[in-house]
Amino acid sequence: MIVMKFGGTSVGTAQRIKNVAGLITKSKGNFVVLSAMSGTTNSLVEISDYLYNKNKEGAIDAISSLESKYAKVIRELYSTESASSKASNYVASVLDYLKTLTKQLFTSVEEKIVVAQGELISTHLMAYYLEEQGVNLCLLPALEFMKIDIQGEPNSDYIRQRLTALLEQNPGADLYLTQGFICLNHHDEIDNLQRGGSDYTASLIGAALGAEQIQIWTDIDGMHNNDPRIVEGTSAVRQLHFDEAAELGYFGAKILHPTCVQPAKFANIPVLLLNTNDPSAPGTVISNTLAHGGIKAVAAKDNITAIRIKSSRMLLAHGFLRKVFEIFESYQTSIDMICTSEVGVSMSIDNTLHLNEIVRDLKKYGTVSVDLDMCIVCVVGDMDWENVGFESRAMEAMKDIPVRMVSYGGSNYNISFLVRAEDKVAALRSLSKCLFE
Repeated sequence: MIVMKFGGTSVGTAQRIKNVAGLITKSKGNFVVLSAMSGTTNSLVEISDYLYNKNKEGAIDAISSLESKYAKVIRELYSTESASSKASNYVASVLDYLKTLTKQLFTSVEEKIVVAQGELISTHLMAYYLEEQGVNLCLLPALEFMKIDIQGEPNSDYIRQRLTALLEQNPGADLYLTQGFICLNHHDEIDNLQRGGSDYTASLIGAALGAEQIQIWTDIDGMHNNDPRIVEGTSAVRQLHFDEAAELGYFGAKILHPTCVQPAKFANIPVLLLNTNDPSAPGTVISNTLAHGGIKAVAAKDNITAIRIKSSRMLLAHGFLRKVFEIFESYQTSIDMICTSEVGVSMSIDNTLHLNEIVRDLKKYGTVSVDLDMCIVCVVGDMDWENVGFESRAMEAMKDIPVRMVSYGGSNYNISFLVRAEDKVAALRSLSKCLFE
């Protein structure tokens, strides 16, 4: 079995839905995960905002826009009155439900129900189209097997047991279809996986079923070795280790969330990043195989803040770093990079929600300075310290860029530079020139 996930742009129009249908019906027995059609989730979030603010007119207008969008898709997608009628009735039932929410108290529980409708609509539209084409499919609602625990983490045992039971109850289908992103929480309320969304769903399903591979289909040919929006002449990286992919995902490569590959990594199932616009392209293969002796890619993470605390009391004082880390932990703020010296420590964060409180508490232990509008530029590859010269090549590329912090040795897969946001473009282009050209 192959698990195939298609993102919002891949099913963003009637023609693209037809294209995806052609891809997923080439072989039998596979498991397909769909995101909401591109733009739908944003519209549903907008509707939720109106409902929170008791703006009935705004919500109705946004719902009407969705109604027009799906009416157009349905007209273009189906060739029979039967399929068209099924799709129209389903979409109407969803939008009618959303309209009823203008008459009642709107809470976060209802918001998650609203946001979940995008994936439910996209899978039903696909199911009706496949049925029209004579495909023997089984639509398995994600809400019947995808569940998170009280910490918001996937309940892997529950997912595996429920999926296995559902497949036994529905044998012999040409393909199985489900929604990405959505799930039930430990209260059995509709919720979502948040990190990685539909990619995470595909990875969890693949791990639960012991799939042969997990395919993530987007509108780009795999993961590129730099940001193609900024750097000309980038190319797809054909092979990555799971840890390399996680580093790139964490430090800015938008094509893949770092969390979503973890279930596949532990189950030793390769993940392929493929292009719906060019299905014959090889894309990127992510696995537990490490190609030694190479630099793979560069990524950048924006909106970083650097915090430095300087204290003469730090000198030889045990427990100092523990106190510093406890402050960040108390405000649920993760640290990206950290560098220490005898008299100070510098850290970077990407969440400034509690910055003022963090700075206030840090001042109990020393002098604090803050640098805003920073960026982390990360070079990923086989960065084992015994590979002589790799770090010096990256350093050479950065020789004309002011660097606030450098992190090397914390991982065997990356070297990271903290630079000003205004220097990001120059840094990415210089690194591409020195490392890949």
